[in-house]
Amino acid sequence: MESSHIVITGASQGIGAATAIALARAAKEGRLPGGAHLSLLARNRANLERVASACRQAGADARIAECDMTRPNEVHAAARSILEYGPVPTAIVHNAGVFAPGGIQDVDEAALQSQLDINLLGAFRLTRALLPAMRAEGRGHVLFMNSVAGIKGYPGGLAYCTSKHALMGFARALREELKQESIRVTSILPGATYTPTWDGADVEEERLMPPEDIAEAVVSAITMSPRSVVEEILIRPQHGDL
Repeated sequence: MESSHIVITGASQGIGAATAIALARAAKEGRLPGGAHLSLLARNRANLERVASACRQAGADARIAECDMTRPNEVHAAARSILEYGPVPTAIVHNAGVFAPGGIQDVDEAALQSQLDINLLGAFRLTRALLPAMRAEGRGHVLFMNSVAGIKGYPGGLAYCTSKHALMGFARALREELKQESIRVTSILPGATYTPTWDGADVEEERLMPPEDIAEAVVSAITMSPRSVVEEILIRPQHGDL
């Protein structure tokens, strides 16, 4: 039985790390028949090594690639490495992203472009590089870690909301393009989730969702029958948005 090969960006911490470990455990539990190969991408090699080690202990084969998703040459090099590594990817989890605060008078073009580079164009480049191989296989799954900011505007989050709305448009268009090719497209839209981004913020951890909950949503979407697709998953803290 063919094993799964799942690519996860932004895998060195937070939701990305939790997702990688959850997928490794799912493989050990038999929820990913044939086992799992995980390709973990991020900028922080030391953190990636720790996550990869945890994935191996949990039951999956894992390898890492340092990659800055804002640099096209690094994305293309990572894609080549992924395709050389093993089976054609069965899923891509686009998790790399960053939040930079600011309203219209605080955000210049460079700041907006920076948010678009990481939150939109990185996912665009990697999808475009890996999709031909997935199309040739006639199967696959592209998942985007979006945000409630992809469907709702927030004061002081202009560039972030803009980039996440654009990512939602990309995902929805891609879904329509690929639906007849048996390649699934899913967007996950979490609200406030406890990640290193919140370190130092005056917010109680109990007010935030644990990243493991978001990771389990990813696992559930991936392990669903290929006859079905979860197009969008909206997850909010029980007490609502912050």
